Amino acid sequence: MLSLHTLVIVLFSLLALGSATLMLTQTHPMRVALALIATMLSLAALYAALYMHVVAIFQVLIYVGAVMVFMVYAIMLLDRQDRVLRLPLSKMKWPGILGFVAVLLVLSVHLQPSLHEGLGTLSSEEHPFALAQFAQVFLNDYWLYFELASVLLVVAVVAVVAVLKAPAVSHDG
Repeated sequence: MLSLHTLVIVLFSLLALGSATLMLTQTHPMRVALALIATMLSLAALYAALYMHVVAIFQVLIYVGAVMVFMVYAIMLLDRQDRVLRLPLSKMKWPGILGFVAVLLVLSVHLQPSLHEGLGTLSSEEHPFALAQFAQVFLNDYWLYFELASVLLVVAVVAVVAVLKAPAVSHDG
């Protein structure tokens, strides 16, 4: 008998795989964005089920809340007359479906023994990830990498603005 915790993990794993497959099979950008949102929310639920609550919150706030809002805004600015937006499915439909089935088969073979042992046997006192541990490791070991990544993002934004503001140069000589 599977525990409720194990069933939640399996359900959200399948939901993440299914919505990731939809991202490959759809051609309309808004449908792809909605499938990506479903994938990210499923991953956040998986993080929460694995007692990684901080990562789950960051997943929802940063990726779903900020990045996807920006992507949906950019999609809304696309040209609606584009021929690609009228196609029902992309060229990646069959590879996406076959990949989804292959991943399901591999997971069913490899996870079957561990499902019978029970994935969700951690109690709330034993969970491997806590905010204090995360903060200590992050501030001691990874703060420089985090700051370098933020500087690179700022440089990328400045570069994009500079390219967009630069006058077009003609090479007709």
